[in-house]
Amino acid sequence: MSSLDHADFRSQGENVRRYDQMCSYDVSLNSPGLFALGFQDFLTYILPRLELQLALMFSLTQALHFLFRRFNFPRNFSEILTGIILGRTLLGHIVGIEKHRILFPEDDVVLETLTKLGFIFYMFLVGVKMDPNLVPKAGKKGWSIGISAAVCPLIVSTILSSHNMLEYYLPIYRRPAIRAIARTIEISPFPVIVALLIDLKIMNSELGRLALAAGLVCDLLNVIQVLGQTTYRLFTADFGLPVILLTLIESLLVTIASAFSHVLFVKIIQLTPEGKPVKNYYISLICCGVLVSAIACDNVGLQSHFAPFVIGLAVPSGPPLGSAISDMMDTFISGLLAPFILTYCAIKIDLAVFYDSSFIHSVLYIVSVITASKLVAVCGAAVAVKVPIRDAVNLSIIMATQGIVQGALYEGIYRLQTIDRESFTVLILSIFAMALVAHLSVGFLNDYSRAYSGYQKRNIHHTPYNAELRVLACVDRVDDAMAAIKLLEISNPCKESPLAIYALHLVELVGRATPVLINHGLGQKNATTNSPSRQLIGLFEKFGAQSIGVANVQVFTAMSLPIFMHHDICSLAFDKLVSLIILPFHRKWNQQGKVIYDSSVQRTINRQVLEMAPCSVGLLIDRRKIRPQQASLDDEKDSLFHIGVIFLGGADDREAVAYAKRIMVKALGSCLTVVRIVAANAVQENQWDTILDTETLRDIKMQGANQNNIQYREVKSKDGPDTALIINTMVEEGEFDLLMVGRRQSETSPLLTGLSEWSDLPELGSIGDILASADITRPVSVLVMQQQTVRTK
Repeated sequence: MSSLDHADFRSQGENVRRYDQMCSYDVSLNSPGLFALGFQDFLTYILPRLELQLALMFSLTQALHFLFRRFNFPRNFSEILTGIILGRTLLGHIVGIEKHRILFPEDDVVLETLTKLGFIFYMFLVGVKMDPNLVPKAGKKGWSIGISAAVCPLIVSTILSSHNMLEYYLPIYRRPAIRAIARTIEISPFPVIVALLIDLKIMNSELGRLALAAGLVCDLLNVIQVLGQTTYRLFTADFGLPVILLTLIESLLVTIASAFSHVLFVKIIQLTPEGKPVKNYYISLICCGVLVSAIACDNVGLQSHFAPFVIGLAVPSGPPLGSAISDMMDTFISGLLAPFILTYCAIKIDLAVFYDSSFIHSVLYIVSVITASKLVAVCGAAVAVKVPIRDAVNLSIIMATQGIVQGALYEGIYRLQTIDRESFTVLILSIFAMALVAHLSVGFLNDYSRAYSGYQKRNIHHTPYNAELRVLACVDRVDDAMAAIKLLEISNPCKESPLAIYALHLVELVGRATPVLINHGLGQKNATTNSPSRQLIGLFEKFGAQSIGVANVQVFTAMSLPIFMHHDICSLAFDKLVSLIILPFHRKWNQQGKVIYDSSVQRTINRQVLEMAPCSVGLLIDRRKIRPQQASLDDEKDSLFHIGVIFLGGADDREAVAYAKRIMVKALGSCLTVVRIVAANAVQENQWDTILDTETLRDIKMQGANQNNIQYREVKSKDGPDTALIINTMVEEGEFDLLMVGRRQSETSPLLTGLSEWSDLPELGSIGDILASADITRPVSVLVMQQQTVRTK
């Protein structure tokens, strides 16, 4: 090798060493200890600084939330206030900006990455908790409100951020900031709506479900709009055709792969035995997939949380998989990492430094006008589709609130230097103010006593005969299941009048801490074969197999504490949009007519469901087992199933007649007798109720004229004791196999005078209490009906 070659080699080696020095960075991760270094040097190490940051943020947030939740303040309030205290505004001006940067550096990559990771998994969890079926089920109300919430703010923001408006009012370097702010304010992110509804505990209310449906529709339209704008910018920019096509193909592949992960999730459910938890390595595999999908989104130019959100949507909601993911990740993600996003944003703001007050006024004007347009649009659309004005105002506030998603978006455009620190400060304060106002306003205006009551009519009376009747049959024992199935059989399901039956087995929670709702129609493996649930499932599945095409049966098991079982019943009825809940009576009789079972727990559940049910309720008193001593009476009886309706008047009695009429539309093996008990002395009753009663009975008379198995008769009564005597005589004569009666009648009716004073079971009403008496020894079952209590304006 020549001397020149040696010189070139040495020169190249020095260049390599110099390049390594330029590209390498010595990361100070673990420190030798606080006492060995001193506080300032200790904070130059990344891991101790991160631990101290998280400890300060978490402990101060929890302390503030513990203090302010007594005043019904939201958690977002404490999170942002924590950032203001620990940030440049307070701590920075106390210790000095330079010392503050030691604890919270301006560009803290580790903390920023942690908050981004928290936001990715937060969006994934939101997708897991969402039900995509809400979109087709949103109905006229949900679609109208969702479209209004998406379109009207978009129009207003487009006008405010148009070139002509900005050219007239703002210098050129301020215009991108206004456009970015307007695009962020106009959206109504679904995760923010969900967080507010959960915080206010109105997720399962009618208002909450309407807000979820409208928010999901609005978010769907916002996603379509964002994708359209991204595609437009991609084609208008000078990237070249190969780059454009490659980006579109990659984006499409990421979306399809995320959506088709649903197949994997269904397989995981099928491999999990019923009632057993999902294995931990399945959850770990899903988390890895979420991270990979986020990296893929970054590489193709999509927002990093897009694919995780789609994967979350693909997870079947509820148990076993959706609930398992929520239980395992919710505390760490929603309780720890995700709240740091707003705190991290608030740390960066500075309330003590404002320079350009005119531009701050412009930002406030944009935020106020677009928010006001959203409030007006949502409230107007809600009133137009006949939502009560109080709920319409609540709904508009819910749809206009801001939260963690806006905070993450503001932080992103601030990091890209689209907005300056002053604008960022105002925007974070707007989240602070709007979250507080929304939480306090909705909490004040909402009526929590009507959690499951709604303004949609879900009862038998308003269900057309040719429409599917949805029934939720709640059972506790095998006897309850057989009684409910017998009632459903005589309900005569047919192609012209089909049934959708949701059977719910109520199981007291024993040996575990978490309630669970098992859907036995998911194709999971059976954990046991001889359990009471399996026997009940077999009974209902057999009924479904015998009624293919006319009755669709789904079976569920709710394992819960008795004090929460009424919530399981009402929530499932709400989810499935049922028109009738069938509850078992708390007493059971043996063949001799003696009471052998009396459950105070079941009675409490029944009373709570009657009070807060979102639809009509039928309380079934089963006496089929009783065998009367005078067998001759039964021998003389024909083979028809005799149904009787005792009619005194009122909405509940009309509901009983409506159910009986539906049974008798195509009935061949049943006969119906409607017995109207009228006062011997005419009295002035509610005129509107009288009109409705007359119309209902007129239909029965007309139907009886065309069908031999329908009869109508009237009986006069002087007072309450006379009414009780008439009813007891009907029972003792053994004319009916099933009697239907309304639960509530007019308190001023002379037909009920004095009966309430001797009532043993007041939750059944005066007539229901007579028919539920333990002294009755005839095999006559009773269905006590209560029509849905509809929210009034």
